[in-house]
Amino acid sequence: MMLRWDVLAAILGMAVASYLCRAGGYAVLRVTRPPRFVQAMLQHLPGAIFIAFLAPALAQSGWSAWAAAAATIATQAAFGRLALSIAAGVGALWLLRYSVSAW
Repeated sequence: MMLRWDVLAAILGMAVASYLCRAGGYAVLRVTRPPRFVQAMLQHLPGAIFIAFLAPALAQSGWSAWAAAAATIATQAAFGRLALSIAAGVGALWLLRYSVSAW
């Protein structure tokens, strides 16, 4: 199998463009200071992205996924430990889906 030159050029071009986008952001933020509202937006962005992935999955899932999400939120509120909350949510979903399907 031989790699065509146009495919290799496309792959290398995309790699360079991706690197320049990432490095460009660091270069711009090193020189300028973003306004306060931009800083606040960037601090809340990871949570918004997480919810954007989570909401459609919960909307398509049944009651067991909603119950597992509630267990995750309750565990996080009670203990404040992310790993424990994730384990509680996964465990609750596993128990609800497989114990109910076994009956």
